[in-house]
Order: sequence, then structure tokens, then C-alpha cells
Amino acid sequence: MAVIVWRLLAVICVLLAIVGIVLPVLPTVPFLLVAAAAASRGWPWLDDQLTSHEVFGPHIVRWRERGAVPRRAKWFATAGMSFSAVMLWVMPLPQWLQFGVPLLLLAVGWWIWLRPEE
Repeated sequence: MAVIVWRLLAVICVLLAIVGIVLPVLPTVPFLLVAAAAASRGWPWLDDQLTSHEVFGPHIVRWRERGAVPRRAKWFATAGMSFSAVMLWVMPLPQWLQFGVPLLLLAVGWWIWLRPEE
């Protein structure tokens, strides 16, 4: 039963990553990292396919080895989160959303910048 859950999670994350290739607001690599982690627990074939992919494979391997995030990805993530925070501030939303979500994004951004680089 657990193998089915890991495989299902891997497939869902790969599909979300594919959508993320087309939609610039949806990240691709984080979904592939989760897909690879799930595949490594229940679908070795898919794990091999992901880690040997010529574009995304090196990111997955670096993440597994050192938890590394490329500097360019850090800048893109920071820009995207900053844009999202500004959009939340200008939208008519409850205050807890206008301030709570940007605080969460700030914490995530801080964590990303603390990750080692390539």
C-alpha cells in the first residue's frame, strides 16, 4: 500500500512540474525534488529517470548531496515571493492574510538563502 502512495505522489508532482514549465507562477524544480524523493521510496525506475534527466537531474542530485540551491534560483524565488507579497498587500483581503502570508514567504526566503550554492 505504501508503494502505491509514493508512486501516486511522484506522479502528481511530476504532473505539477510539467504544468510549472508552462505557467511561470508555478515552480518546476521543487515539484521534481518531491517527485524524486517519493520515487526513491517506491519507484526506482522513475527515480533513475529524474536523476538522469539532462536538465533537471543535476539539480536533484545537488539537492540530495548538499541541499544546494543555485544562486539564480534563489533570486528567482525571492523575486516571485516579493511580487506575491506586494500583490497580497494591495488586494482587499483580511489583514491576517495580508501580513501572515508575507511573513511566511519571508521565512521561506530566508531559509532558501541559507542553503548552500553550487
